[in-house]
Amino acid sequence: MTNPLIGWQVDPSAIEMVGHDLQRPECILAEPDGSLWTADARGGVMHIAPNGEQTLIAQQPTAGLTEAASAADRMLGGTLPNGLAFDSDGNIVIANFGTNAIERMSRDGKSELLFDSMDGKPLGKMNFCLLDRQGRIWFTVTTRQEPWTISINEKTADGYVGVIDGDRIRIAADGFVGTNEIRFDADEEWLYVVETNAKRISRVRFDEQLNELEREIYGPADLGGYPDGFAFDSYGNLWITLILNERLIALTPEGEVLTLLDDGNPQALAIYNQHFDEGTTTPDLMGACKGRLAPMMASITFGGPDLCTVYIGSLAGSSLPSFRSPVAGLPMAHWR
Repeated sequence: MTNPLIGWQVDPSAIEMVGHDLQRPECILAEPDGSLWTADARGGVMHIAPNGEQTLIAQQPTAGLTEAASAADRMLGGTLPNGLAFDSDGNIVIANFGTNAIERMSRDGKSELLFDSMDGKPLGKMNFCLLDRQGRIWFTVTTRQEPWTISINEKTADGYVGVIDGDRIRIAADGFVGTNEIRFDADEEWLYVVETNAKRISRVRFDEQLNELEREIYGPADLGGYPDGFAFDSYGNLWITLILNERLIALTPEGEVLTLLDDGNPQALAIYNQHFDEGTTTPDLMGACKGRLAPMMASITFGGPDLCTVYIGSLAGSSLPSFRSPVAGLPMAHWR
């Protein structure tokens, strides 16, 4: 079978915007009926029904972010629901980038703290969460440094992947450079890990006791940009957003990198890259790189009944760019 992405790119004129007045819709969950759930800086999630009706479901509602919110506000302040995952009962597990905690919220807004520490120490900068087929919660911590932005300039390898199995929490794999999203492959044999500040994807295999067996870089050692979110399609391509580059790429099973969409600001990116190399980046320099479609491009999600509709999340957007893919996404653990 020929790879459906070879020679294909997103047609900008075919992009439709979904949702309105969203706040920091970093992560998106999709359900088979067409429902979408997006992270929202007002302290919860926004439910977008198939007919477009929106309902904010918040743990403890806050004013959230104004249109004038700075890049620092979007990265450093308040309660910032970031990564989202459904548990087996349909509740929403939240990796909260603002409170540095793993939380769980029912669909009517009832919330509980799962963990905000481990072995008596803070978890660190919480980023993303994922459930496997056994119902275990996997999560990522970008760094243990405070403020977390120090880790960008120092390229600190103190990020980790943790796992919650029942009432037990522990580190499963340590020493990543800016840990961001994680995904399992179709067989849950390998766990793929975004290392944003190393500009690469790594993958890890575990034994039955969830001890690390093997780790390797997957694809190029330098993707030429800053990966943030990613998702597999059913062919085996790994779709990756490059935040700040504002680019959507795909990494084929053969290791070829394909550019699917480019919404970048080359001038602002060149300035940021220079500061990144010199270790002098700031949130304002990051914010200056944002594109038009999904400003500060973050997550990517396959949805729709056939898993062929792609949605892109962002840190600074107020709606979700969506378009049709020539290949279906890989179903997630919650997809029934």
